[in-house]
Amino acid sequence: MTESALSFAADIKPLFREGDRAAMEFAFDLWDHDDVTAHANAILAAVAEGSMPCDQAWPEADVDKLRSWIAGGKAA
Repeated sequence: MTESALSFAADIKPLFREGDRAAMEFAFDLWDHDDVTAHANAILAAVAEGSMPCDQAWPEADVDKLRSWIAGGKAA
């Protein structure tokens, strides 16, 4: 999969569960492309270090997918 092939709707939004969204709504909406785009580097840092989501670390493949989406321009 190339970086340009990744989209928020198909690839990134599904990584965030309803509980993840609810837990972070005080700061931003994990199901909103504009919010995730605006906070992409902070979200990536948190999932890469395993502090987000709070109940389990993401598999490395999912962290890499988020990283690739960011590097590829954060397509909707």
